Amino acid sequence: MKLPKPGSKEETARFNELYAKMPALWRNLSAEGHIPQTVVVVPSMSLDPEELTKLKGAQHYEERMLFLLILLSSPKTRVIFVTSEPIHPFIVDYYLQLLPGIPFSHARARLELFAVHDTSPKSLTQKILDRPTLLRRIRKAIGNDPNSHLTVFNVTEAEKSLSVALGIPLLGPDPKHLAYGTKSGCRKLFRQAGIPVSEGFEDLKNEDDILDAIFKLKKKRPGMKKAVIKINDGFSGDGNAILQLGAISDWSKKPACIKQLREMVKTQARFQAPGMNWEGYVRKFEQMEGIVEEFIEGDDKPSPSVQLRITPLGEAQIISTHDQVLGGPDGQVFIGCTFPAEREYQDELHDAGLKVGEHLAKAGVVGRLAVDFLCTPKEGGGWDLWAVEINLRAGGTTHPFRTLQFLTGGRYNHETGLFEAGHMNPKFYFASDNLESEKYKGLLPEDLIDITTFNGLHYNSSSNTGVVFHMIGALSQFGKLGVTCVGDSPEEARGLYQQTIEILDKAVDEVDWIV
Repeated sequence: MKLPKPGSKEETARFNELYAKMPALWRNLSAEGHIPQTVVVVPSMSLDPEELTKLKGAQHYEERMLFLLILLSSPKTRVIFVTSEPIHPFIVDYYLQLLPGIPFSHARARLELFAVHDTSPKSLTQKILDRPTLLRRIRKAIGNDPNSHLTVFNVTEAEKSLSVALGIPLLGPDPKHLAYGTKSGCRKLFRQAGIPVSEGFEDLKNEDDILDAIFKLKKKRPGMKKAVIKINDGFSGDGNAILQLGAISDWSKKPACIKQLREMVKTQARFQAPGMNWEGYVRKFEQMEGIVEEFIEGDDKPSPSVQLRITPLGEAQIISTHDQVLGGPDGQVFIGCTFPAEREYQDELHDAGLKVGEHLAKAGVVGRLAVDFLCTPKEGGGWDLWAVEINLRAGGTTHPFRTLQFLTGGRYNHETGLFEAGHMNPKFYFASDNLESEKYKGLLPEDLIDITTFNGLHYNSSSNTGVVFHMIGALSQFGKLGVTCVGDSPEEARGLYQQTIEILDKAVDEVDWIV
């Protein structure tokens, strides 16, 4: 099969033809009854390779999308899951045995796994595109199913090419809409939607633009103490730098201020990414461009996030809310999340998120997204919400929520702000991708299962509480894994997380859990 050249008019025409099938496919799959479908899952983190090399165990982040095995709960659904390297059979079994209401053997027979056997920093999508024989094997596995489609972690031009190469539509945003997910693009959309955003400047291209923007911002906001510099396509906060402005007392003369700022950024800019310096930061900034905005001050500063889905029919729907757990030098780096967000600002979060979703839907955007905010307390009580960014992709809150759906079949009720599943108690969780210790290195996936089972941490389907792990493949080499701790209250969920750490720390020095 001869494929059109990437980026060509022929490829775009073919992609558009496939993409146009999604509304009818969505209606078909939303109908009652068991509709046959084939879902090709490519969990490629198609992000900047240089930045991904700083993410410990990055290749195992592909495992986070194993929550999509929930699709196998529909008895006529087939899932084709492609990864950079083979997933340990224990990990696949672990998830399938958690799937409620479906025999393990029935689900496993409808799951096909493909591996590229390539752990290089290149994106998984590009690795697949570089292997014509693998493409042919995947196309053969898809067969002639009219309800087949492609789902990915994030969309780039490469995923557009993969959609065309496989001959199936992509469930996600058209790459032409990706600007809305950049730091510059989302600030513009927030203003269009009438959602408060901190003062700042977008579409900056280089160091001169950065310094000029800081000067203008300080003149506009004389009380500003810090400026935040953000790279357009930075992720998890690692593309951010913060500059304290107190060293300059006189802002009346621009040339003198710019000269002083130019020296300050070299030694005083604080980077959220470990090991970064100003020279390297500017080089990356010039590649991706970015913004400068006022740093929102305050100690009591929750960072909630609302997740939405824009269907191929143009409907914006609230999926969930979370409070993000942030760390790093200045509280800018995503560490984990709690579900759901605090009730006291949920209504404002829903309203603001829906406004963003409706604006994106009008622009033709399709797929899942998250909108991040900062909250600052009002003097008379209540909270002000400040929009921060749009993640036009799956993110750190996607897989824990879909895991909860995987386990319970429930849904988030945005009217009550709670997760509801039949007659179960409302569910809460604490989740993190960063449960990490040097002591955990060398533990195998089967060791983890034995430890959690021996200590009663394993998710209990009768109480619908317990611990579910992800990124298990990163444990032995990197001493790192992810966790979703589900409880009947926020306190129980947090307690399960602390208990997990204590049990793992203790288990590495003992052997009584070995079966």
